[in-house]
Amino acid sequence: MAPLDAVVGWDEDTTAEAYAAFTRSFPMYGAASRDLARRADLADSRLVVDLCGGAGATAEAILELVPSQARVISLDNAAAMQRVGRRSLTDPRLSWVTAPAEELGDHVPGLADAMVCNSAIWKTDVRAVFAAAHHILRPGGRFVFNIGGGFAGVRHPDEKRARTGPSLNTLIRQVAARDYGYAPPPAAEAPPKLSLEAVTEQLSAAGMTVLDTEIIAQHGTMAEKKAWLSIPVFARPEGKFTHAQRMSILAKAYALTTPAAPTVTSWLVVVALRPREKTLSALAADVSGH
Repeated sequence: MAPLDAVVGWDEDTTAEAYAAFTRSFPMYGAASRDLARRADLADSRLVVDLCGGAGATAEAILELVPSQARVISLDNAAAMQRVGRRSLTDPRLSWVTAPAEELGDHVPGLADAMVCNSAIWKTDVRAVFAAAHHILRPGGRFVFNIGGGFAGVRHPDEKRARTGPSLNTLIRQVAARDYGYAPPPAAEAPPKLSLEAVTEQLSAAGMTVLDTEIIAQHGTMAEKKAWLSIPVFARPEGKFTHAQRMSILAKAYALTTPAAPTVTSWLVVVALRPREKTLSALAADVSGH
């Protein structure tokens, strides 16, 4: 089997350009960003953080909802993604910060009214990020994020009903096995990486509170799924394949599907907040109640 082209990551121009092209052509990231921004209650915000903001799809959704005098900070560790984002997002309210999510507390001046993180929280040191969220949010400030259904261990009913044949990922593995002798690693029953129970416990340990949760469904097509799997960091199968080989496998697998066939992915959306501190009168009432 041919060696891997190179270690492909988010901080590479090929990935950044492909990701940005996908967000322009398909609604997945834009729709999710608008939903998260709406839940963040941004109408009176003065400072909002777009965490793991990539090329700015979520920052764009935030900018549509915040006041004209507000500031938005898009923080991401991938400079390549931000270089692409700067070309199309020139709103003077937006600042780009290149830094790891875990270090956001070092880059946010003052207290933020809200923070939004789209499709990335499970890639971070979650405990460290939750602690940083408590540090940078004002009392009552919201932290809104989503977790892919596979990582959260949840499935929306629409996803269950939509399954009428093999998924594109399954077909990719079958083509790779046929053409390259690919042997996928044995499936293992593992607990979800970031279940709601784990999220709740870790938020609580950081001094944060869960305000609301919802399992939602994102509806797309096989064509959208193919475009998503064409982005280098998402290309399959894993292992020692070149990107050209992966794209050849994807094309053959996609030819076995119906492009307009519906696809559904599940997401767990979490709205957390930093609790407001009790007033002196409330503390006095607590003491007298005991």
